[in-house]
Amino acid sequence: GIPLLPNICFFIRHTQSNRKLLNLTIFDKSIIEKMIIGKKLRELREEKGLLLRQVAAELEVDTAYISKMERGEKNIRKEHIFKFAEVYQINKQDLITLWLAERVYDIVKDEKTAINALNFVIKKLK
Repeated sequence: GIPLLPNICFFIRHTQSNRKLLNLTIFDKSIIEKMIIGKKLRELREEKGLLLRQVAAELEVDTAYISKMERGEKNIRKEHIFKFAEVYQINKQDLITLWLAERVYDIVKDEKTAINALNFVIKKLK
């Protein structure tokens, strides 16, 4: 799994059909609303000792755009996730899982039947 913050962990488990399902454990839902993927991208950049401008050059985008992605002020496109994974030398699937989990959460977070809907989707994916 990907340890993100002390109270949150996203991880993937393999089913017998070898399809990947997302298991999402959230102990503090308020944290995820503050753009987990952005925080993770900043953490990875800082671990690699890279400057915003260096990452921006690799992604061929403006430095301000990278900063806004890290702060959760701009949406992150899927193709950027792949490039971030290359730049930070990490598993692409781990970042895509985190990116997708955040998008799903944004869609269902205020729905009363969110858990039922997610359970339905999990059954359909099996």
